[in-house]
Amino acid sequence: MTTKSLFEQMGGYRQEGDCFIPNLTLPEEPACEIGRFGLMRRHYLKNHRKALFSRLLMAGELHKHFYEIDQAANDWFWLITNQMAKSEGVTEELKSKNQLLWIQKMTNIRNRVEEIILDELIYN
Repeated sequence: MTTKSLFEQMGGYRQEGDCFIPNLTLPEEPACEIGRFGLMRRHYLKNHRKALFSRLLMAGELHKHFYEIDQAANDWFWLITNQMAKSEGVTEELKSKNQLLWIQKMTNIRNRVEEIILDELIYN
């Protein structure tokens, strides 16, 4: 009686022609919808932090990580945007009086908030 190794117990090899190929599969990951910040994080990890990308992939936590980053980034985005708008006096009253100025100020705030999120969360 021979005992099988752990690798053989997990599926072992399959033969294709004259070659034996290991039956390796990645763990199942739940399907998560990932938004723009999650996709930015994916692009960054895939191109600049390959070891972390591979570790998350092999652990089956890659999509979960992107989903969590995306959720946190979106929460930060709206929280910081609202706080900055309030502190800079960008209100609905300004919007009704001078729409172009309101758009200009809100675009400026949103760009600054996105820079903060990219620096603190996506590229970190």
